[in-house]
Amino acid sequence: MGSSFLALSIFTIFLCIYHKAIGWAPSDPTDGFVSLPLNSSNFHIHKPWNLPENQRYRFIDGIHWFWVFSTNKPLSCNSSTKPRSEIRILLGYDYSLGVWQFEGYGYVPNGTSGVCIIQLFGASGQSTTLAMVVYNGTLSYYLSSVLVPHIYDQWFRLNVIHDVGAGKVTVFINGVLKLEANDHGGTSHYFKCGVYSQRTPSYYMESRWKGIKVLKKK
Repeated sequence: MGSSFLALSIFTIFLCIYHKAIGWAPSDPTDGFVSLPLNSSNFHIHKPWNLPENQRYRFIDGIHWFWVFSTNKPLSCNSSTKPRSEIRILLGYDYSLGVWQFEGYGYVPNGTSGVCIIQLFGASGQSTTLAMVVYNGTLSYYLSSVLVPHIYDQWFRLNVIHDVGAGKVTVFINGVLKLEANDHGGTSHYFKCGVYSQRTPSYYMESRWKGIKVLKKK
């Protein structure tokens, strides 16, 4: 039993190395990218204008918690936008050239619906180049392409790559390619994650994020 198991393990390792060498195994989405320094000074919390930050966002044990109610106020008292609790990544990480990437591990609890959990901001003729929304447990690119049909109550790894020069956006979930799409133009871009109410939202919306990174192509 022991020798057979050892032989099978060695064969499996060899097979994985061989497949990767000849290009059969998928590469990590971050291959060829450099992770940029990122800390709390790079995060700006967007939340209802009339509430303190700690009533809609907290950071505990490495996890960012975001929650909002459909009846909450918008970002500013003069804004016509919907309620949100989001991290806006800033301070040197707005970009207009190159190939950039967001990586993070997200979690959406059962019942959260009608909400955007990540945005790639900046476009021509609209606000975003990418928005990923959750409706009734389905994670989609805008409302056009289903990325994960059952996203509730599980941690998932998300990688969003934006090649500005090529005008392309690529999305990987748990290391698997889920989307390749044209971007929507624009001259300045940045990443946001959290919860941002959309059409027909649930009364309570929440998402959690950890391991947030911003990377740039070498």
